[in-house]
Amino acid sequence: MSDSAREQTDDERTVLSPDAAPADTPVTGVEHWTRKGRVSLFLWEKFVGSSGGKPAILFVHGSSMASQPTFDLRVPGKPDSSVMDWFARRGFVCWSVDMEGYGRSDKSRDIFCDIANGADDLAAATEYIAAARDGRGIMMYGISSGALRAALFAQQHPERVSRLALDAFVWTGEGAPTLEQRRKKLPQFLAQKRRPIDRAFVYSIFERDHPETAEKRVVDAFADAILALDDSMPNGTYIDMCSRLPIVDPAMITAPTLILRGQYDGIAAFDDLIEFFKRLPSADKQFTVMPGISHASFQQKNYLMVYHLLHAWFSRPDPVYVGPGHCA
Repeated sequence: MSDSAREQTDDERTVLSPDAAPADTPVTGVEHWTRKGRVSLFLWEKFVGSSGGKPAILFVHGSSMASQPTFDLRVPGKPDSSVMDWFARRGFVCWSVDMEGYGRSDKSRDIFCDIANGADDLAAATEYIAAARDGRGIMMYGISSGALRAALFAQQHPERVSRLALDAFVWTGEGAPTLEQRRKKLPQFLAQKRRPIDRAFVYSIFERDHPETAEKRVVDAFADAILALDDSMPNGTYIDMCSRLPIVDPAMITAPTLILRGQYDGIAAFDDLIEFFKRLPSADKQFTVMPGISHASFQQKNYLMVYHLLHAWFSRPDPVYVGPGHCA
């Protein structure tokens, strides 16, 4: 079977969980806005039917793209290219937020928009979402620097995160070849608040680790969506990841935590993540290596595998028994 035929078969065999709505079920999208002081933040919500009473996931984007291109991507001929739609059709309410300096959120302040600033954005976003949900809990997924933002937020506000998933995460940065190369440009990142991006830059995300993990049509659509919103990105997360790690203390993250690591990811070094994982205090934790995946997991050929790993984690029941004196 040719590669193209194999990919077509994969597209057509999208696996539905038993409680999934049909693939053509309409998904409602709602714009929201909240404020972090004087800073305006854009939030995007998606759900099927009524949003009331359903479990909620907040998706947190990375350093070089806003939230909707990452989590609500449309690729012609590619079923379920929007992870928000996929989860909405399985009974979740899906939220995303553009960090300050990205996408449709405020870009007026002359700041680097670092990891700590992103954690503050998540504080404002979750306060808004909790109010909209009458205080019900929120699960959280973050990718790359979005995973760092999500982890730092979970460390600072443990009461707001019921389950946490960290994808393409980095702890100390030791053993990460992509960061090794990026550190050579640290003086350039420090010299300016933002860096220009273009189509070639987006392609480089998929070419630097293992160039066959993503389809060109997906990367093309991803680049179109990113560049429709931004022609530059803040440098703060790059500076943090090149010179200020570790930012997160795993011993302070009490939420049940899933670590996802792509087989070919040049940022999420395996040994670094294992050491982080060992220090997480919750016994309700999981470490998964995703075969055939590099860094941007939702835009990979194996994207459906990632969806199902996350679905299993976010629909996993809490343990009834965890030890003497700790029965639920």
